[in-house]
Amino acid sequence: MNGTWGRGLFRALIFLTPMALAACSTGGLGASVFGARTPDQLDAPGVNRRATGADNLDVGHRLVAAGQYELAIKSFNRAAIDRGTVDAEILSGLGTANLGLGRLGQAELLLRRALERDSTQPEIWNNLGVVLMERGKIVDATQVFRRAFALDNGESVSIRDNLRLAQEKSQNSGTVSANDEEYKLVRRGTGDFVIRSSL
Repeated sequence: MNGTWGRGLFRALIFLTPMALAACSTGGLGASVFGARTPDQLDAPGVNRRATGADNLDVGHRLVAAGQYELAIKSFNRAAIDRGTVDAEILSGLGTANLGLGRLGQAELLLRRALERDSTQPEIWNNLGVVLMERGKIVDATQVFRRAFALDNGESVSIRDNLRLAQEKSQNSGTVSANDEEYKLVRRGTGDFVIRSSL
């Protein structure tokens, strides 16, 4: 009986010793065991759960402008998941990124799908015109640029320049290559950019 009682006392002492030592440290038992803070302790910064992360759509546009087309596609796909839908702006972004990768057929398909959802955006018409120029479809591209120019009321310098270049190429199609000039892509809001990929 005494042996059992002795072993129990020994176990209790082993269990209580760390707690007693913790009570002797700065701040006492409460500070060490229950997490109470003393003025000389530093805290890691907390997480602001109300803060919003960068919008994946804007990130995608910035990645296109930086020439990071594969990453842009991933970002546009995340934007579609965030929104729960694939809208015209996401399709337009995907089309532009595919253009940057030289996937002209895919880019044209995506931009045409974007126009099926919203045919009022001059930016989408303009970017489709750029794809058509890259594919050598100069007459079709000129008509598409005209549509973009009309919807834009002639306000975008980039769209106006693209239309002018397409008209010049259309008139001189026998002597001028479709890829001699750089056509400007535009997106909703600010930010024009030119595709300079391995096209």
